[in-house]
Amino acid sequence: MDDGAKAKKRIEKKKLSGLKKDLGLLELFCISSGAMISSGLFVLPGLAFAKAGPSVILAYLLASILMIPAMLSSAELCTAMPKAGGNFFFIDRSMGPRMGTLGGLADWFSLSFKTAFAILGIGIFVLLINPGITDLQIKFVAVASCLFFTLINIIGVKLTGKFQIAMVVTLISLLVFYIVSGFFSVQFERYTPFMPLGLSSVFATAGLVFISYAGLNKIVGVAEEVKNPGRNIPRALFLSWGIMSLLYVSVIFVTVGVSDPGQLRNSLIPISLGAGNFMGWGGCIIMGVAAILAFATTANAGLLTASRTPMAMSKDELLPRALGKVSRRGTPAFSIIFTSSFMIFVILFLDLENLVKAASTMILMLFVFVNLSLIIMRESKIRNYRPTFRSPFYPWVQIIGTVGYIFLIFEMGIIPILIVGGFILCGLGWYLIYASGKIKREYSLLHVVERVTGIKSTNYMVDEELREILIERDNITEERFGSLIKNCVILDFEEPPLPGVLTKQVAHILKEDIGVDENKIFHLLLTREKKRSVMIKQGVIVPSIIIPGHKKSDIIFVRCKKGITFSDDYPPANAVFITVSTSDEQHFYLHSLMWLTQIAETPDFETKWLNAQNTDELRDIILSSWRKQRF
Repeated sequence: MDDGAKAKKRIEKKKLSGLKKDLGLLELFCISSGAMISSGLFVLPGLAFAKAGPSVILAYLLASILMIPAMLSSAELCTAMPKAGGNFFFIDRSMGPRMGTLGGLADWFSLSFKTAFAILGIGIFVLLINPGITDLQIKFVAVASCLFFTLINIIGVKLTGKFQIAMVVTLISLLVFYIVSGFFSVQFERYTPFMPLGLSSVFATAGLVFISYAGLNKIVGVAEEVKNPGRNIPRALFLSWGIMSLLYVSVIFVTVGVSDPGQLRNSLIPISLGAGNFMGWGGCIIMGVAAILAFATTANAGLLTASRTPMAMSKDELLPRALGKVSRRGTPAFSIIFTSSFMIFVILFLDLENLVKAASTMILMLFVFVNLSLIIMRESKIRNYRPTFRSPFYPWVQIIGTVGYIFLIFEMGIIPILIVGGFILCGLGWYLIYASGKIKREYSLLHVVERVTGIKSTNYMVDEELREILIERDNITEERFGSLIKNCVILDFEEPPLPGVLTKQVAHILKEDIGVDENKIFHLLLTREKKRSVMIKQGVIVPSIIIPGHKKSDIIFVRCKKGITFSDDYPPANAVFITVSTSDEQHFYLHSLMWLTQIAETPDFETKWLNAQNTDELRDIILSSWRKQRF
């Protein structure tokens, strides 16, 4: 398939996908924070306190620290591949469709479990209003809440983002009020003995409460709907992790310090209990409202992000195609309904402790896959793997994180190990039955094997796919290139210009067009490295320079009928395509070079170029050649 056909196919595919880029930094922060702060704070601390005592504070801090490797890996992978499905897409393209199936299902199950846990929390807190409510009634309240958030998500991601902002801002304000008010009522003797059940209980409890932070990297699942994902996603991840970790540890510290250990142990409303101890019944109600908001934010954000994984997997033919359909509102309605239905099943038939253990286990296994994906993508040396954020201290952060996650799974006991084993068997079984016969896809691990063995086993299809992703990520579109052609300056010479004349003209044009310093550009042109000039065919040369600044690119076309000599390495050129760009526009430069090559290779280009009567005809030749290549 030629590049023009590929361009057409990409445009049609984008229209069919229909996902709207409506999410900015604030929406991302609120989605990530809202997906974290819920039952892990408002329900789980009482259960965790029963297992670790006051050292539950340390368990929450340890769980926060262990999030760092997965957070850094997700940030890098997502800026290189901002695609719907996030973690599934990374794992599939790095380790292949078998592991992609396991990773995608683990991602979907983990967030669905966590979201169901949060929605169940809404039902639990109805106990504050009606202490006589039954377990079945609690579950019915949770199911009704799940249906409400399903409707919100089907209507549109923009509404979901706005709804999330309002809830998260209110929630954070109430938690800060709780921390500040409660600190003055803390009784420090309640922290002793700090570790009554030993250090092993801290590790086991850290695995249990790990679910509290699991929503952090779920925004990678909506990366395709994010404005400027290379910049906004890493910032949202770091802001959410820092602020939410501080809130978690501070709230747990205050709760342990103001609560009677006997009451706190196994309490399902620990924060409301703590608020009641120093603010009375009014404080209990206030934090009950905060809890409902927390559950709502996680339910809203969790359903939003969880539903994108089945959509992405269906597009890759690992799940039925219906799950990949996008509604007229630009939302994956079928995937949202499917995810919501699974959550309702979990709410109705799983008890609380098994729900938490299952969710935490799936999350830990998923993060192992994410860290391994980053290592494979780096070691594959694929040319178009170009993240805008790179994880520091690679690969040690990923190795330590992987070992830590596996250690936590074993520390949590036999049930999580059985869950992992059963899940892997079922996931591989689904792949073999449903997808194995129709999936033929290259992945980055094959490139690693190719590098080690020296035996060619790939056709660089992953590299080509990543190039297509870069085009969309960096707004490198054919339309942008076409606009440059329509508006650029064209210089026409009969005889070769005297040394320095062309350089001065180009420097002056760039000053007028994109506002760069004329003298600086003049000297850059004079000292241009030979390697930055490319002879794309006989008589056609592309000199290029890197200019200072940000997000600037330009093209100047030059015709000289008798040819201009730029270097002893190249014969005189009749067509000179001068390209300039800032260092952050190198992807656009590479694609411009490809498109200029296509223009120059159009049949009879040289004849038409030399016979054109004026610059208007020259521009028409370039534009008509460009249109032929596109369509």
